[in-house]
Amino acid sequence: MMERQNKAPNRQWGSLMFRYRWAVALTWVFLICLLGFFAVRMPSMLKDSGFTPTGSSSERGIAFLEEKLGMSAASLEIVLESTNGENLTTSASQKRLWEELAPLRAQPFVRDMYASIASRQTAEDSITAFTVLLNEPSGEALGHFEEIKAAVPEVSGARAYITGNLAVYHDMSSAVRQDIFRAESFGIPAAFLILLLLFGSFPAALLPVAVGLGSVAVTLGSLYFVVARGVPLSNFLPNMVTMLGLAVGIDYALFMVSRFREELKKGEAEGALNAACRTAGRSVLYSGGAVMAGLLALNFIPLPVFRSLALGGMLVVLVSVLAASTLLPALLAILGHRIFAWPVRFKVRKEESGRAWVRISDFIMARPAIVAITVVAALLAAMLPALHMKLGIPSAEVLPPTYASRYGSELMKKAYDAKELSAITIAIELDRPYEDSSSIKLVKSYMSTLRNHSGVHRVESYASFLKEDDAVVSDELRSEIEQRHVAKGQAVLIAVVPEGGETDPETVKLVRELRQQPPGGVHAFYVTGPPAYKLDIMDRIQSGIPYVLATVLILTYIILFAAFRSILLPLKAVIMNLLSLGASFGMVTLVFQRGFGADWLHVTYTGSVFAVLPILIFCVVFGISMDYEVMMLSRISEAYHHERNNERSTAIGLQRTGGMITGAALILAVVAGAFMFTDNELMKALGLGLTASVLIDVTVVRILLVPALMKLMGRANWWIPRWMSFLARTKRDDG
Repeated sequence: MMERQNKAPNRQWGSLMFRYRWAVALTWVFLICLLGFFAVRMPSMLKDSGFTPTGSSSERGIAFLEEKLGMSAASLEIVLESTNGENLTTSASQKRLWEELAPLRAQPFVRDMYASIASRQTAEDSITAFTVLLNEPSGEALGHFEEIKAAVPEVSGARAYITGNLAVYHDMSSAVRQDIFRAESFGIPAAFLILLLLFGSFPAALLPVAVGLGSVAVTLGSLYFVVARGVPLSNFLPNMVTMLGLAVGIDYALFMVSRFREELKKGEAEGALNAACRTAGRSVLYSGGAVMAGLLALNFIPLPVFRSLALGGMLVVLVSVLAASTLLPALLAILGHRIFAWPVRFKVRKEESGRAWVRISDFIMARPAIVAITVVAALLAAMLPALHMKLGIPSAEVLPPTYASRYGSELMKKAYDAKELSAITIAIELDRPYEDSSSIKLVKSYMSTLRNHSGVHRVESYASFLKEDDAVVSDELRSEIEQRHVAKGQAVLIAVVPEGGETDPETVKLVRELRQQPPGGVHAFYVTGPPAYKLDIMDRIQSGIPYVLATVLILTYIILFAAFRSILLPLKAVIMNLLSLGASFGMVTLVFQRGFGADWLHVTYTGSVFAVLPILIFCVVFGISMDYEVMMLSRISEAYHHERNNERSTAIGLQRTGGMITGAALILAVVAGAFMFTDNELMKALGLGLTASVLIDVTVVRILLVPALMKLMGRANWWIPRWMSFLARTKRDDG
């Protein structure tokens, strides 16, 4: 009796939604319209990429340089490229350019401006650059970047490009807004067309799209108020929310609509809605839990970008689950049998589709071992490129060359020594003023020590302006030193130019060694600059990986155990997901590291994979791939607990869900795949990884491997220890 009372509320959820269908639907419409108004404004409020390793040595070093030496984290590089081949490095040209840029120097937001001090490359005299330090933090500068951009005057005989971190962040924000529109304009019509082919009626095809769009609007609108309260969120967030919201929102609605239509053919709308909520609705809850478990694990990476994506991702999945559990049942109740209205003629007949899945099922059940071995071997082969994956942290490379900040960055690398542009910066606070003879002696001694380190190309500081035995700083030299922001008071900057690139193993080793060997007699010591900054980002990512993996695997297992009350089924599902993920990692490595297909996707490959991608793809894809596992195993489990025949139940599950899962995967693939053609390298790679993983998952893992293993494992699929038998599912659980 108690058990029946406990089950009743769950079984009557459909009736509750049926009774209050108009109130529920109108409440959601009001929320979507209200929050949608704020949703369109949210992306323009995001000012940071979220990759700052807050509290790290590199971040504290930057703050020290700002405070003590008057440097600024908000800076720009004005890169000038001659339009007529003029030599822009001559004294006359530099004087002319300096005069023409005078209006920019006079702006109140400009703290200082000087010609780039990096060593020049030969035969690139038609390119020159000026560094502009701003009087305000990056957030404020980004808020009126268009004003700053407009203040850069036109230079006769040259084109000006603004680059540097600030310009890159601004262009990334612009790309985010354009990418969302571009991805939606392709992904949504494609998803609607697939739904139309799948259901064969306009109302049934329209409902999942409406739920997906509504979930995204409510989520972005809610996040608007989070950002308005001053909470810093990454400018990658809107893309993530849009991609994930459309993907899971449409998929969850697809599962519900499909089951409702199936049940509606047996009886009235209220009964069909009850059955759909009890079966597909229950699966949606577990699927949403699996996706949220993966996104929750992102919080173990101590970088703001991961926490932003975790917040936005979890919120949009939660909203999608709520919409699929309330808004969609209400709309289904309102439509009733009209869900079959406005049929289209190009729908594939159900009988033909059913026979195809019967043939596939018979083929797998006749030779399960051969199918399983072949599929596993193919997945392992596809995984091989990922074993040689190299991780890196790009900067302007996240944007295509059509953006001024990216093109300007390429010109800088072309005209100046790339090693100097990415030098290791050591910030020191001495116990005496820098011009004191003892301070000069200490700095010179430390510079000699630095030169003896392997991997060091050159070492520079204010002491480089002095002769070997000279320990006196003249007034004229003091003015030049402080104007260049290399020493002031007791603060000193030492630049260490490495032999290799920013992420070269020798450079990474050098940064670690320098941090472990500070000079004696100093009050403060920081190792910063691009190599140290990127190393701190890498260290934070790598330090959180074990916790991320453990959290995702354990929580996913627990959720699937709760769904199926089996020891081996969740374990098998986790292993299957790891195989499909490994294969997608192999594809990402081939494209973004080795350049296969990079031209077609307009991808800039630099010989490495963006370090955030593997962990982001793992957390997002692992949960989403579980959707199909949950949907298929739910139908297999439902059949098994009625018939107690493993082979027949597996065949029934494949036949009844094969078409739906294939359609859902195609929808997710076009929604996520649309982001492969956007202007953001991170979202390109995430779109590729998600699309590849889902297509691999649904074509070879769910359709071939899962049924084959179900047949091979037999009754062991449903094994549960005797001491846990009270948890075993019963027919009553499946309704």
